[in-house]
Amino acid sequence: MAKPRILVIEDEHEIRELIAYSLGKEGYAVSGAESGEGGLALAERESPDAVVLDVMLPGLNGLDVLRALKASDATRRTPVLLVTARGEDADVIAGLELGADDYVTKPFSPKVLVARVRAALRRSSRGGAAGDGASATGRNDELLSRRGITLDSGRHECRTGTGRVELSATEFALLEVLMRDPGRVFPRSRIIDLVHGHDHPVTDRSVDVQVLSLRKKLGPDGELVETVRGVGYRFSEGD
Repeated sequence: MAKPRILVIEDEHEIRELIAYSLGKEGYAVSGAESGEGGLALAERESPDAVVLDVMLPGLNGLDVLRALKASDATRRTPVLLVTARGEDADVIAGLELGADDYVTKPFSPKVLVARVRAALRRSSRGGAAGDGASATGRNDELLSRRGITLDSGRHECRTGTGRVELSATEFALLEVLMRDPGRVFPRSRIIDLVHGHDHPVTDRSVDVQVLSLRKKLGPDGELVETVRGVGYRFSEGD
């Protein structure tokens, strides 16, 4: 079985080598690029299984690269993990809105990054297996429709009254978890377990950022994802 190929686009040599070494040690095949332009060329040539992308790149920055990756049929469904400077929430939210699957902030633990990549690959594989009936919660019913939002897990497709909504694998899984049990409040820790798996190194803040991005993509329907202050999130049951 071929090793999953990970493309690392990072202009800092030491960081790029650290990421490549950490992923290689876990059995992944790794390619590296030091610029956005070079990364896009490699992505076109190699069709990687996942991309680790620094936001702050010289020339073509990471968000521009992400936009180009999601515009290409060849890489539109390729999971992208953003690497950002600490505290750059605006970049993170912009990246999630463009279709990034997850993110880590510098300085980061190589073990955390590898775990995030592994989880992104797992979600991508599960979501892309059209016709296998798999869903984020392990159920076999592919279609889920509530209050004007329809999820098709087999096609990894979300539709609202205004049309199709492009969601990352993480956002899709998060929305599916909430929609399958409307009215139930899910603590952030439970959402992490259901979306990412047990013992996955994701913080509560990461869940909040993902929910914020999800709401923006859903537009007016975003208000159906309700915050229960001090507890977590739920999908509105309605009146």
